[in-house]
Amino acid sequence: MSADTPFDRHLRRLRRDRAAPLFAGADYLHRLAGEEMLGRLEDVKRDFTDALVLGADPQLVAALRAQGLAVTAADPGFRFANTAGGVQCDEDRLAVADASFDLVISTGLLDTVNDLPGALVLIRRALRPGGLFLGAFAGAGSLPRLKAAMLAGDAVMGGAVPRIHPQIDVRAAGDLLARAGFVLPVADVGGVDVRYPGLAALVADLRAMGGTNLLPAGAQRPVTRADYAAANAAFAAHADADGKTAERFEIVYLSAWSRDA
Repeated sequence: MSADTPFDRHLRRLRRDRAAPLFAGADYLHRLAGEEMLGRLEDVKRDFTDALVLGADPQLVAALRAQGLAVTAADPGFRFANTAGGVQCDEDRLAVADASFDLVISTGLLDTVNDLPGALVLIRRALRPGGLFLGAFAGAGSLPRLKAAMLAGDAVMGGAVPRIHPQIDVRAAGDLLARAGFVLPVADVGGVDVRYPGLAALVADLRAMGGTNLLPAGAQRPVTRADYAAANAAFAAHADADGKTAERFEIVYLSAWSRDA
């Protein structure tokens, strides 16, 4: 796996397929992001007819169809794509024709695409002139408790190894939109705290979201029992009086337009 392909594409698809039957039980971040983007869409004074949803979030797809839009869904995982009647593809290998949509929405996946600049260019090309792109993903500053816990676990074996993929900050996200040829690019961030009864509950929810480690196997080593015990203790050390630990997610929101003809 080279520096140009930091994520394991095959593993990404498998993680999405594993998450599909579990997703409804841990979709709170996707629901939050989806509701935020639908709210922003309501503020846009124009009508949309054809939408592409990247990351085939069932609730978002249903909400857009309920508004009368023709919706095409695409997802790196077969199960999500198939359930939505969509296509299976990665965002940087987008299998749609140019100028096919006047709206593209992406939820929760762009932070793990291998070629994000290339994916954004393909998204822009998929839009008709004057089309709108909205996106959301967990950005820099997310999962600080988990990161600290993993470092504590790795210290048992004498050194840190990659456990959580690099995260994109809001300024870099805005710059990437401009570089991809969008106009009126906007990137902002909204934080949310979620409380968990323990490290296992957090990891289970991340797994149900398809949000666990996608780094290539050669870049990491397995978590041992000693690693996990130390990580679990470090996570629990930040618990409130009720035994739950608050974890932080920083959701980066993107908005940009394709240039008018």
